[in-house]
Amino acid sequence: MKFTYLFFCFISIVVLFISTGFISSNKKVILIKKRFASFREKEYSRAVPKGNNTFYIVIDKSDYQLKIYDSIGWYASFPVVFGISGLGDKMQSGDKKTPEGHFTVTQKKVHSKWSYVLMLDYPNEENLQLFEERKTKGLLPKNVSIGNGIAIHATRPEEEWTVDNFYNWTDGCVAVKYSEMKDLYNFIKEGTQVKIQQ
Repeated sequence: MKFTYLFFCFISIVVLFISTGFISSNKKVILIKKRFASFREKEYSRAVPKGNNTFYIVIDKSDYQLKIYDSIGWYASFPVVFGISGLGDKMQSGDKKTPEGHFTVTQKKVHSKWSYVLMLDYPNEENLQLFEERKTKGLLPKNVSIGNGIAIHATRPEEEWTVDNFYNWTDGCVAVKYSEMKDLYNFIKEGTQVKIQQ
C-alpha cells in the first residue's frame, strides 16, 4: 500500500514537471532545466559602457548561450538555439547544422522575416581549409559544396518559445529571441569577432 502511494506521488510530480515545461524533449534528448523556461532571458553584468567599446562574442552550443565580452570581461548573455540537425559542426551545404570556428560580423541588416540580422563571414578561410581536409579524408563526397548565408538573427515574434525550450529549428543560423535581438543588434558593430564552439 505504501509503495503504491509513493509510486503515485512520483508519477504525479513527473506529469507536473512535463506540463510546466520543467522537463522538455528535443530531438529525443530529455533536458532537465536548471530553471523554469520563463527565466531564460538575457542577462547583463553592468550598465552599457559609455564611449567606444570593443565587444567580442562567444557562442557555446553546449549551454545554448551567446556571451558578450569586452575589455573588462563578461558583459551580457543571450539564450539562443541552433540548426535543427543537432549540435555538431556544419559539414556541407544543406545539412542544417551551425558551423563552428572563428567568424566576423560582416553586415548588419533588417530582414522582413528575421528582423534584426548580423551576417557572419561563413565560409571563411578557416572553414574552407577544414572543408577541403574533410573531403581529402573521405569524410565528405567530392561533389558537395560548403554552403553560406550563416547569421545571428531573431526568431519570429510568436516563436520565442523555441529558445525557452532549447528547441533547435534553424537551417544553421543562431537564433535569438525576437524581443531581445534588437538590444544585441544595437551595440554590436560590423567587424565584431565571433567564436562558435561546443
